[in-house]
Amino acid sequence: MIRPIVKFPDPILQQKAEPVVDFDSELKQLVDDMFESMYEAHGIGLAAPQVGVSKRITVIDLSNKAKPEDKLVLINPEIIYREGKQYSEEGCLSLPEIREKVNRAAKVKVRAQNTQGKWFELDGEELLARCFQHEIDHLDGILFLYRVSALKRDLLLRKIRKLIKAGEW
Repeated sequence: MIRPIVKFPDPILQQKAEPVVDFDSELKQLVDDMFESMYEAHGIGLAAPQVGVSKRITVIDLSNKAKPEDKLVLINPEIIYREGKQYSEEGCLSLPEIREKVNRAAKVKVRAQNTQGKWFELDGEELLARCFQHEIDHLDGILFLYRVSALKRDLLLRKIRKLIKAGEW
C-alpha cells in the first residue's frame, strides 16, 4: 500500500522516532509499504517518520528497483564509525524540490537489525554513506535543512513558507 509522504513542517519529522521492539507481520507490512511509497515518489531512501510512523525504520534502494538484491532495511540503526568528508547535493521526499549541498562523512559503518530482529553491520561509501546518514538523521528528527548554514536555512525556510502560503506545498 502506498502511504502519503509527510512534508515539512509536520511535527513528526522533527521528533526522535521510537525503537522497534516487535518484529512481527505488521512490521514486515510497514517495510513493504515503505518500499512501495519510496518507489512511487522516485526516492532512494525513506524513513518511517516520512510516512507518519514514529519508528526507527528506514529503507534504501540506490538501484531504484533495478537490482532487488540491493534493497536494504535498517531497523533501529546507529552509525558506529565515520571517516572522511564529502560535500554533495541532497534532496528529500519530505522537502520536495529543495536541493542543497550538505557535508557528510565519506565512509560510515552502520549497525542495525533486520525484519527478524537479527543484528548486522554494513559499510557504506559515498552515496550509500550519505543515504545512511540522511535517513538516520530522519529517525533522530533532523532534516538536512539543519545541516546547511544558518543563512541558507533561513532562505530555504522562507521559500517553503511562501510555497505553503500560495498553496503549492
